Amino acid sequence: MPRPGQVKSVGGERFSDRIALGVLTRAFTPDLVDEVVAGCGRVEQRQRLLPARVVVYFVLAMCLFSGQGYEEVGRLLTQGLERQGRWAKGWRVPTSGAIGRARLRLGPEVLKALFARVCRPVAVPGSRGAWFRGLRLVAVDGTTFDLPDTVANAGFFGRPGTGRGQGRSAYPQARVAALVECGTHAVFAAEVGPLAVHETVLAGRLFSSLTGGMLLMADRGFLGFDLWRAAAATGADLLWRVRSNAVLPVVTSLPDGSYLSEIVAARDKNRRADPARVRVIEYTLGPRGKDAVYRLVTTLLDPDTAPAAELAALYAERWEIETTLDEIKTHLGGPRLVLRSQHPAGAEQEIFAFLLVHHAVRDLMHGAARQQGHDPDRISFTRAVRVVRRQVTAQAGFSPLPTHAGPRTDSA
Repeated sequence: MPRPGQVKSVGGERFSDRIALGVLTRAFTPDLVDEVVAGCGRVEQRQRLLPARVVVYFVLAMCLFSGQGYEEVGRLLTQGLERQGRWAKGWRVPTSGAIGRARLRLGPEVLKALFARVCRPVAVPGSRGAWFRGLRLVAVDGTTFDLPDTVANAGFFGRPGTGRGQGRSAYPQARVAALVECGTHAVFAAEVGPLAVHETVLAGRLFSSLTGGMLLMADRGFLGFDLWRAAAATGADLLWRVRSNAVLPVVTSLPDGSYLSEIVAARDKNRRADPARVRVIEYTLGPRGKDAVYRLVTTLLDPDTAPAAELAALYAERWEIETTLDEIKTHLGGPRLVLRSQHPAGAEQEIFAFLLVHHAVRDLMHGAARQQGHDPDRISFTRAVRVVRRQVTAQAGFSPLPTHAGPRTDSA
């Protein structure tokens, strides 16, 4: 007989073997989740109603069905079990308190490790909108997530001041920096930190994910000599906007209207002993008489292989990271998203779960676009999320394990 709150399957399998989340269990297979759980030292020493694998999938589902309560998410995951005749009795959904304790036991490390294992750029050579002359287009940027107003969250993450000088804002905020593949919106590196840590500091921790053959774009807030040098040292090429007051002396004028220049560290601005050679592209955008001047610097020094007009037009692709962050926070998380985690570790866990779910959806969209010869940007992210949500509830009772798997004697 199963203990209270547990499920006995007809074939002797564990409840955790019967959770299937459609796209999510295809992107993050049970075997992979178990491997990551073990690698992070989160394997349970005793039988639980909520083993670590189930908690991982629950946290992912919690972000896929953002806005639903803990217990409702549990029902959405398991509503297919009885309908498919898989269980001898109904599964009692754990209480919100039990789920919260299970999330604390799991911590953020498993979700972060799973992100590191799975989340990569997904574009292939034929992917439309993902390349510039053989270079993979990627971008870096930062954002913030609102958190529940708890002492723990406020103490660790901090909260911003208000624009009206009325003190502190209502919600603590976590700062996030991310690297995104522009053509597919796949987030392939991310860092989470307190609000007091500048996004450029978090961005510098992401550069180990850059490689040769990438072209990294960034907004004007990111240009700093040390950050530029660190990004360029990875072998990736760079195309960053600079502030209008940046000192960029003309070293060599080029036939396409761009010019070679040098940037130096602020500490070396007088001696200029250790400059970095860059190419500068200047252009204007906006209605006549109100044109805004844009200045870009790049490591692509040859105008024949990277004409200035093409780079100026290409820079608009940087906005794809803004769209990506909006997809995560607004379309996946919901308007005016406030995370549900009451503690810093849970908030970090939840943020990486959102990133994982988004990556799974975007990978699916990229595959569908490839089959039809379309640009992934032409597919609606919101509609794709709706399809994935419907698939989860329809497939909840089907096992992600091979049909020949033998009976399991340990209970869930």
